[in-house]
Amino acid sequence: MRAWPALLLTVIAWQASAQSAPSTPIMVRFETSLGPFTIALDSERSPLSAANLARYAADGHYDGTIFHRVVPGFVIQGGGYTEDGTEKPARDPVPNESGNGLANRRGTVALARGPDPHSAAAEFYVNVADNINLDPRPDRWGFAVVGSVVQGMDVIDRIAAVRTGARGPFPQETPLEPVVIKRAEVLGRLK
Repeated sequence: MRAWPALLLTVIAWQASAQSAPSTPIMVRFETSLGPFTIALDSERSPLSAANLARYAADGHYDGTIFHRVVPGFVIQGGGYTEDGTEKPARDPVPNESGNGLANRRGTVALARGPDPHSAAAEFYVNVADNINLDPRPDRWGFAVVGSVVQGMDVIDRIAAVRTGARGPFPQETPLEPVVIKRAEVLGRLK
């Protein structure tokens, strides 16, 4: 796919810079209408997925998007739709990195995808519980964990507790009062 070469060059550049500072994760801070949270991306175990999410954040893609799917005791999902329910255009998807050894546990962040295991693009979700059913198995692909929440898990829990139902184009599980990502900012390592 045409976006993969550019993405691979970004990963190579990050890996080269990581050799001098391998313990410094890529940090992304999300400012939402319910408060801020920060995630640390694991670019060693999820290099393509981490580069993908960081690039969307750096490009301003997440600014003005909503958490359109909130399932208490499961996940909060966002990054793909504006407040009025319009889907934002996304780049080509990235290959599925779900076999990276990272598990869908409470507080981890993963890329959302459709039935095609290699269809993850801009949307992400945060696990609000341990969701081992989303991890890969020998008979199927899983959902690629890309990092974890390092600050603001209380904000994630607040988002997970909002009232949901049908709103706009979403038939269910969407916040009745939109939870907006006002701004996403890469705090480190993105060049």
